[in-house]
Amino acid sequence: MVSALVVVTLVVASVASLFMAWAIGAGSSGSTPFAPAVGANAISVMRAGFVVGLLGLLGAVLQGANVSEAVGRGLISGVTLSPLAATIALLLAAALVAIGVFTGYPIATAFTVTGAVIGVGLALGGDPAWAKYRQIGTVWVLVPFVGGGVAYATARLLRNESVSERVAIPLLGALVGVVLANIRFTILGSSGSPASLAQAIGSRLAVLPATAGEVAVTLLVAALFALLLARDLRNDELRGQRHFLLTLGALVAFSAGGSQVGLAIGPLLPLLEQSSVTVSLILVLLFGGFGLLLGSWTGAPRMIKAIAQDYSSLGPRRSIAALIPSFVIAQVAVFLGVPISFNEIIVSAVVGSGYAAGGSGVSRAKMGKTVLAWLVSLAGAIALGYAAYVVAEAALSALFG
Repeated sequence: MVSALVVVTLVVASVASLFMAWAIGAGSSGSTPFAPAVGANAISVMRAGFVVGLLGLLGAVLQGANVSEAVGRGLISGVTLSPLAATIALLLAAALVAIGVFTGYPIATAFTVTGAVIGVGLALGGDPAWAKYRQIGTVWVLVPFVGGGVAYATARLLRNESVSERVAIPLLGALVGVVLANIRFTILGSSGSPASLAQAIGSRLAVLPATAGEVAVTLLVAALFALLLARDLRNDELRGQRHFLLTLGALVAFSAGGSQVGLAIGPLLPLLEQSSVTVSLILVLLFGGFGLLLGSWTGAPRMIKAIAQDYSSLGPRRSIAALIPSFVIAQVAVFLGVPISFNEIIVSAVVGSGYAAGGSGVSRAKMGKTVLAWLVSLAGAIALGYAAYVVAEAALSALFG
């Protein structure tokens, strides 16, 4: 039988997790996916907030397991997060992210959550998970260079007068189709293992070996994307660009849900195990996805406006260039189980595509402040998490002996 103390602890931790999910939905996962599309006038701010909430919920349920496991169990070795430690980490990280939402500066959510969990875990007596830190650090460092570089190259391609957009954009669409066909979904796998669309369909093609079937499905999806885009562009070039842009925004929003939900509910997983409360992972992911949806609907428009208008005045071409690497990087992070900031991904890609047009519209002062906020949020979250746990534990010991 579950004790009253355990029930109270779970309720407090769940409220903290829901608040964290709301803050993420109002901030990074709710604002960044459609910000380039809003900047290109392909969708309104309020409609973007509504759509991204639904897509984030779907992504959370279908792809949220990997990052949730990493945040809940992979950041500290030797100990399991206690109910007090998890609650402090969630409340602290949510407060820092909320500050970013209300001040208009994109605080890197992954930095604050990762830092808070590491801080309380070290205070709890755990050891640093150096292998995971190296993996996370490598991804974080590479994101601005890879995302910005690919966005720059893509924007230059689309601006090249010798290359027709009616050829370039369908080719880019084919690339997106290749990635989409090979991302993994929980519902497509068997025995608890996720599977991609190419794997699920390719393995059922009896006339082909499994690997050849996967390749065939991948090529089919890529060709379908390219053909639909080519047809759309022939009918109306500007409308075709905007349709592609909205598709990319939808894919990035879905990916954001799969990545960001783990930052909100990851610390809850060890709590549920310790309390002997049996709850399926799907329900926990749904809970976190609901928090993302609420945040996107109630708080995202402010940050969407900040990202779309303050960093760069984007057109459809530069927006497409920003979203393609964002989608690919997000899916790589989900696959690896690495908590990652969508602010870092999108802002890097937006700046890269902006510099392809000579840097017009890119605020260097704003970028400098943003990078500083990222670094301070990581270091500050580690220090505050450690200190908050030490103080809380001392206070509880004094009160209850």
